[in-house]
Amino acid sequence: MGLCCSLFFCGALDAAVQKPRPAKKRAPAHKSAPARKTKTAVVDQKILRTQVMLDRANYSPGEIDGTMGTSTKRALEAYTKNGGTTDDTTAALVTYKITEADVAGPYAPIPSDMADKAKLTALGYASLQEALGERFHVRPALPKRLNPSAKFLAGEDIQVPNVADAVQPVGPPRGRQSDPANPAVTTVTVRKGTSDLVVTDGAGHTLMYAPVTTGSEHDPLPIGDWKVTGVQKDPKFHYNPDLFWDADSTQVKAVIPAGPNNPVGVVWVDISRPHYGLHGTPEPSTVGKTTSHGCVRLTNWDASKLAALVRPGTKVVFAE
Repeated sequence: MGLCCSLFFCGALDAAVQKPRPAKKRAPAHKSAPARKTKTAVVDQKILRTQVMLDRANYSPGEIDGTMGTSTKRALEAYTKNGGTTDDTTAALVTYKITEADVAGPYAPIPSDMADKAKLTALGYASLQEALGERFHVRPALPKRLNPSAKFLAGEDIQVPNVADAVQPVGPPRGRQSDPANPAVTTVTVRKGTSDLVVTDGAGHTLMYAPVTTGSEHDPLPIGDWKVTGVQKDPKFHYNPDLFWDADSTQVKAVIPAGPNNPVGVVWVDISRPHYGLHGTPEPSTVGKTTSHGCVRLTNWDASKLAALVRPGTKVVFAE
């Protein structure tokens, strides 16, 4: 089935279809209570270095946040199991000068309602912090933690994670691919039990590892062997509430514009199983931690790396 039909169904819409929450009432502040100063938590440099090392080696920890979470532990385990060492001396942080374009955006809040999303011309970043987060593969709050005195203005130098593709376009990861000019010799394996994805070459060498979110009890991952049928970058999303068990009954069909905050992110990899694909997400912090509507969800940067390694005909295995 074609891409547009597939995009009608999947979307990892954990946030997109949730009902609005009632506003919480605030307790009146005591007039004599002194203002509290918020302290910026210190970033664990050892864990940060490990996450950057893994990202550079194409064993993605997901969103870099300075925390040794499940995704980082699994990525490190896979990395060392395949012969990786932790003696990388590459600097974990580098200096980045914020540009006028970075500050200019444009940025705008992203509405939660799908009908309101459909009214926009694009679903870009909501803030400079979010844009920097995607570019440097980090949780949006991390740049501020790394640069507590920064004002994030054009021309300002800040410290950011030294991820491999932060400035240059995403290309095939380093590896011993049998035929670099023919990504069809690669195999993509998604494992439900460990919530991860591995891309291997014809000889079985790992080219890419990344955490993923798969299906739920309502929309289980379709275990079996499939093939890539196409790749689309910056896809539009055709939302049909009739295909989602948890959709609001008042919602209607809508075409959601492209952009990093699109429900399927910046890349859609279509497969031979109708209605299913591998794709990005506007919520990288949820990858590996929540369920999806059957499809395989990655961070936008990992989805882009994956797209560079596959083509129509690439084998895709969904395993327990």
